[in-house]
Parts: sequence; C-alpha cells; structure tokens
Amino acid sequence: MTLAAVKIYTDGSCSPNPGPGGWGAVVLSEQGEKVMLSGREEETTNNRMELQAALEALASLPTSQAVELYTDSKYVQNGITLWIDNWRKKNWLTAEGEPVKNQDLWESLSQEMERHQVQWFWVKGHADDLYNEEADGLAAAARGRAALPLCDETAIHIFLGITWKQKTQVGSWAAVLRYRDYFKIIGEGVKGSTANRVHIQASLCALRSLKRQLPVHIYTSSGYLKDGAGNWVKGWARNGWLTREGKEVSNCEEWKQLNSLLQQMTVSFHVIDRDLPPCHSQEAKELAREWVMDLEEKDE
Repeated sequence: MTLAAVKIYTDGSCSPNPGPGGWGAVVLSEQGEKVMLSGREEETTNNRMELQAALEALASLPTSQAVELYTDSKYVQNGITLWIDNWRKKNWLTAEGEPVKNQDLWESLSQEMERHQVQWFWVKGHADDLYNEEADGLAAAARGRAALPLCDETAIHIFLGITWKQKTQVGSWAAVLRYRDYFKIIGEGVKGSTANRVHIQASLCALRSLKRQLPVHIYTSSGYLKDGAGNWVKGWARNGWLTREGKEVSNCEEWKQLNSLLQQMTVSFHVIDRDLPPCHSQEAKELAREWVMDLEEKDE
C-alpha cells in the first residue's frame, strides 16, 4: 500500500437510536492542512451516521488519494474489510438470507473505495485520541448536543464519578484530574450523606486539590450539580441561602463553600452523556464503585 497522503478521522452520533443524528470527519492533508466536515439527519441510526461520516470524508477528496481512515466503529471497519465482498456475492443478503442493512450507504462507500487506496484502522472511542475527539465533537454538535471541550489544552479537566447506596447509606466519589498529559486520581468513601451532597463534595475536594490557577472543566453526570453551580448558586447567595419558599437551601453549607471557590476560579460544568461518557468519566465511576465495595467490606 502506498504511503498515505491523507489521514481521516470519522465519527457518528445518534440519540436516541434511532433518532436525530450527526456525523463528523477530520481530514488531514499531507501538507498538514485540516478540514472539518459534519452533517445532520433528522431520523437515522448510529450505524448510518458512522457510515455517512466515512463516505462524506472520502467523497470530499477531489482526486484519487492514498488514505488512512480511522473510525471507532467496528461495524464500519469490519463491514468494509471483511463482510462486503460476501454481501455482493449474495446479492446484498446476509449469511442468514436477510437484506443487508444500510445497503445504499455500503454501495456508495464501495464506489469511493474504487476511487482511493484506503487503509482502515479502528480506534477506541472516547479514549483521548485528539482527532477522534474532534470528530466526535463535530458529530455531536451536528445532531444538536453541545460538544464537550475535551481538547482544550489550556484548561484542567476534572472527571467526576460517584456511587451512593441509599439502603446502606454509604457511597464514594472519585475524580480523574487531567492537564495535558498529566493525570492525578483522588477520592474517598462517604457515610451518612446523600447522592446530591456527594456530587457537591466531590467537586469541592477536586477543586481544592488544584495547585495551579488555570481554567477548569468539570464533567459530571449530575444535572443538579451543573445547574446549581452554573445557575442557581448566585441567586441563593443573593437571597440569603433561602429558596423562593423561604426554606434553607438543601446542602447549604456545601453550596456556600463551592460558591466561595467559584468566586476565585474559572470553572465550567458539563453534564456527560451517560450512554457515551468520556473514558476518564467511566474510569472515575468504576473507581468509585470499587471504593464503596471496600467500604462496605470493612463495615461487615
């Protein structure tokens, strides 16, 4: 295979599946130029968006090229490298005799394969591959979900994960802190609290552990934490930490402490997609689960 002159990173996104979808592609030329492509479909599937991304990226090349194409879809990679020849021989039927899904896109992609020399590579999604993350962001933005700023190298990124067991009143939190290529993991077990309070405590401890004054992105599964820190806390402070009904704000002391920190730092909160979390959010969640199990074993 000729040394690739073009590298392409693609991704597709659909939520719910089927439902509104988007695709994204990052095309890198031999000269280092970068072109970003994206598009949207009102009613589609995740697999169709993965295919569309690869198809559109290859179709965007004006002349025949040697290409390395990176996708996080095993469906796309296996389909084009292992299955498609048999589908053609069987007149676009599967081994079970069923019509091949997305035949229209497979046929179009096959035509682009005849125009280019393409090597196909699979990369793990949401695993800090810069261009895969960019493609994911393009796809997410195209379908309407705000892209996470995972590629912001000017900021510290904090990925929170918590586990709380209401029945036993024990839980734990973990945080993966990342600045460029540097990582730190912190966390602790918690007793006699609530899930909402643990989310706030986790963000407090993570922010207090920082040694540098840089912008911060916090990734959380808690809309309560994001909305409280981003929208409600200023109003609570103005209102003497009372709700509109005149009652004390729940978790008042934790919110006061967090509000004090937010006056001194530039912090943005982002709610993650639970179905497609960033890899470090998943890591934090798994660590929290392990730690709460250890806590329960010690209590036995």
